[in-house]
Amino acid sequence: MFPAKRLRSRMAETGLVHVMAAHSPLSAILAEEAGFDGLWASGFELSALYGLPDMSLISMTQHLDMLRAIAGRTRLPIVADIDTGYGNAINVMHAIGEYERAGASAVVIEDKTFPKVTSLVADGRQELLRIEEFQGKIEAAVATRRDPDFLIIARTEALIAGLGEAEALRRAQAYVEAGADMILVHSRKTDPREIESFSRAWTGSVPLAIVPNAYPDLDAERVKALGNIRMMIYGNYGIRASATAMQETFRRIIADGGVHHVRKDILPVEEIFKLQRMDEVKAAEARFLG
Repeated sequence: MFPAKRLRSRMAETGLVHVMAAHSPLSAILAEEAGFDGLWASGFELSALYGLPDMSLISMTQHLDMLRAIAGRTRLPIVADIDTGYGNAINVMHAIGEYERAGASAVVIEDKTFPKVTSLVADGRQELLRIEEFQGKIEAAVATRRDPDFLIIARTEALIAGLGEAEALRRAQAYVEAGADMILVHSRKTDPREIESFSRAWTGSVPLAIVPNAYPDLDAERVKALGNIRMMIYGNYGIRASATAMQETFRRIIADGGVHHVRKDILPVEEIFKLQRMDEVKAAEARFLG
């Protein structure tokens, strides 16, 4: 079964899939090892990896390079975060072809103007496209995909932009009419009631996806009770966990004047060898190098 079909099947079987953000093949391997249903090829995490803000500064080529590398090291379906689609509907058509070929099972396109600003930054510029223009992007994406199981997920930033639930619902319904397979609704509020209210008000024919970064109290049990959310994307936890561990370790090494204390608190190099599948390499060496 191809990954895109597997992702759809997993949603149908379990009612809710858990998708972890990844910014590298190593983070993807660790997410698969932990038991996640899929991966979020995160623009935010890749931007952070480059030490850049999430403001459309990372190119499609850079993002595709990451996605191809991840697809080569994991069996999990990949949901690609393609921001605004890198331009207008014509750019979206080009992007869909490239992301399908690179190994994505789904894309998420958001209804902001290009260049975008990350959703959760305080006082960020949050400008939305006209509904009709974004509908054109969704229609272009649907018309371009080759695999009918490849998911086109429309992300509305109406709540992020402070436009209210009614506008978010209006936009979401318009995107479904344009052919979107799912709606991702996003919020910056720390209380999940805004998302729960949207979910209860949603009468559209497609399921919802959420990114519970700002409102971590909305766990899987509460989400399942709502009934129409099928995907939870953990959008920046991988890079934050990585940065936390590196920050603490590096500071301890400087404070201790060496690695004699910190070495016992980090993975032994043999565990990294396992993640790198060094046993397979050694077996191949024994077989083919004589």
